Amino acid sequence: MTDQQRVREARAQEMTGYDRRMLALMNRREAAPMYATAARRRYAVGAHIALTAASVAAWLLTVVGEQRWAMWTMLALLLPWCVATGVINAATRGLLELRERVLDERQRAERVRVAARARQMMLWLLLAAAVVAGFAAYQGWDTEGLLFPVLFTAFVVHWLMPLWVAGLAVRDEPADPDPDEVDG
Repeated sequence: MTDQQRVREARAQEMTGYDRRMLALMNRREAAPMYATAARRRYAVGAHIALTAASVAAWLLTVVGEQRWAMWTMLALLLPWCVATGVINAATRGLLELRERVLDERQRAERVRVAARARQMMLWLLLAAAVVAGFAAYQGWDTEGLLFPVLFTAFVVHWLMPLWVAGLAVRDEPADPDPDEVDG
């Protein structure tokens, strides 16, 4: 028995029932056509970003303003947002959803790379927000009511950035060899 087989067996023994169910769920292939190509994954991430932006805007309108219709809009966006989240999670095979002990070494390294890239992107976004806020203050613009919406939006982007980065970083799976070419 090789070292790699021993590690797999040890990991399988420490997995709980929840871990096994989540691993099986994240590796289901029924929705594979929705994320089979890089273009489809980019579309799913773009749709998720757009749905997130619309949901955050609708929620902020319900909190900051007196827009009751915005609450219904937010609720209507919830189902497509969940579907887009599921497509990205399936494309990444649960890279960010599964517990560390369930992932193999390659997936653990990929999770670290995704987290580092997401942190780097958030750093630049926060720097841009700080520069814009500084410019607005320098110009004397009235930004009094923007603190909560901007901070809430930054929180949501910080929360979802690793998912978006992982969805964009996934590589195409190798195509199955043609049976005629293998036999011939």
